[in-house]
Amino acid sequence: MTRPTLPPRFPATPDQINAQVRAFYARVRRDAVLGPVFNTHVHDWPAHEDKIAAFWRNAILFERCYDGNPQRVHIERPDVKPEMFAHWLDLFEEVATQTLPPETATPWSALARRIGAGMKAGVQSARQPKDAPPVLR
Repeated sequence: MTRPTLPPRFPATPDQINAQVRAFYARVRRDAVLGPVFNTHVHDWPAHEDKIAAFWRNAILFERCYDGNPQRVHIERPDVKPEMFAHWLDLFEEVATQTLPPETATPWSALARRIGAGMKAGVQSARQPKDAPPVLR
């Protein structure tokens, strides 16, 4: 039995996704806040960008091409701080508005912010003492 093909969440092509990911990580590598963290952990930038592009093709185009657990990866890296997510998302949105048409940049930035909020909450929760109350923002 074949799975039904879903339409994209919003107008985006694989080429646009690849271009956004490449442009974003080019900025990340030079960024004073994010660059040191990413440059410590990413040793093969093309492979990393391919994996992240697959994540976004899965999230936007429903390609079912991503295999990974980004929440776990971020939690396992102690130098990834919850407060970094706001900067990450601002930079992502800035690059998106520079490289993509508004009908793609706007909903993609909104999707990234929803995913980022969940990632931040997961990192915060994982770093809390076992008996601490949950962080609800």
